[in-house]
Amino acid sequence: MRLRIIIAITALLLTADLHARAQSTGTGPFRVGAAKVDTTPTPDRLPKDYLGVLDHVYSRAIVIDNGRTSVALVSLDAGAVPNGLWKNVSDRIQKNLGISAVSVLITATHSHSVPLGFARPGVEENNRSLAVFEDQIVESVKVAKEKLQPAQISFGTGLSFINVQRDIIDRATHGWWEGANYGGISDKTVAVIKFETLDGQPIAVYYNYAVHAVITGTLDMVSGDIPGATSRYLEGHFGDKVVALWSEGASGDQNPIYFQQTYDLRAIRIKEFAKRGIDISNSMPPGGQGLDRNDPEVQRLMDEQKQMIGSMGQMLGEEVLRVMRESKRSHADGRLLGKIQTVKCPGRERTGEGRGGIEGTYKDGPPIDIKLGLLMIDDIAIGTVDAEVYNTIAQRLKAESPYTKTMMATLTNGMAPSGYIPDDASYGHYTFEVLSSRLKAGCAETAIVDGIIQMMPRIEY
Repeated sequence: MRLRIIIAITALLLTADLHARAQSTGTGPFRVGAAKVDTTPTPDRLPKDYLGVLDHVYSRAIVIDNGRTSVALVSLDAGAVPNGLWKNVSDRIQKNLGISAVSVLITATHSHSVPLGFARPGVEENNRSLAVFEDQIVESVKVAKEKLQPAQISFGTGLSFINVQRDIIDRATHGWWEGANYGGISDKTVAVIKFETLDGQPIAVYYNYAVHAVITGTLDMVSGDIPGATSRYLEGHFGDKVVALWSEGASGDQNPIYFQQTYDLRAIRIKEFAKRGIDISNSMPPGGQGLDRNDPEVQRLMDEQKQMIGSMGQMLGEEVLRVMRESKRSHADGRLLGKIQTVKCPGRERTGEGRGGIEGTYKDGPPIDIKLGLLMIDDIAIGTVDAEVYNTIAQRLKAESPYTKTMMATLTNGMAPSGYIPDDASYGHYTFEVLSSRLKAGCAETAIVDGIIQMMPRIEY
């Protein structure tokens, strides 16, 4: 029954050009170019509840060509990649730059401190702002392609301990809640793809890690959070001659390991709302609402949050640098391949409320489409999902993949209507991720893993 629910991995390709036929897997000499474009919203494009800019945000891009086909890796300092934005940008890249839409990965860093759309309320203003953002993304790919030069590519992995599983049993209520679960499942792997010239000069780095970018989410200031701080640290290390792309791993249940300021600020917010007769103890209002910014305690906690993203960015950046130094096996030629397909899983609609610690109630909902992708850079496999995925699912993908150099990039090429995608075993946990998921249990985990693996070519290397 469950396998029947697992649905047709329906290789529904999203436009006529997104045909499931494999693109050329013939080998050829690599050329690589990289660029970044500042996408920091101007004051007139900031929502009125934003207080300013903490640090600049970017669209970063790497283009790889082997004479037979081209692929593009794009990383956006953004909370997500709206479906319309993905479709418009990938179509423009295909039409104007000759890179097939199935070979473009547009991944959000998932920073909770970048306003989606960069606009004040109003449809017309929002459309104009999104148009500016789309232009900036396309420009980053265009400039990267213009910089193509002979290159070699290497892969390596390291370990970083700045993430932690975030689903816990609360000691006071004995129910599910959020906190640092040091014994929980948490992949500490940072996967690193290094791009350099034939004489060993670095061009770019693409690194994949699983952690939520949520530290500066209460500041109401534009920030790239941990991903932005890490990429800036890496780029600064190389005198800003290298472009560093963050790839969001399966972080659906992974928080920064040091997150205490946010919990303390949440406690302050609960008390502030309670004074108005509003109970938010089992919910979460947006941004920094309910915080008196003149309160010295609030100021101190927010200052610590600003410091924390720099600390974590440096820690993760140092491990990426170590892996880059030790990755010696480089390939100057190889295959490139891109694919996209959609899988469908049974859906549900929640009929109750509450952030966590309570049993969820639901009614049947429409089936949920989940867009999957695969980008192969020779024997490096990047599997993609357009949603927030639990860490266990990515670990299963890596364990079952025929390629040892496998990673999962989430929040890529659109936004599934699923909400979080828990692994099958977590559906018995009354966490906010599971409670809010629009997916029924027993489908998505296997559909994602099998779907990505079935797209992988069986090529002898």
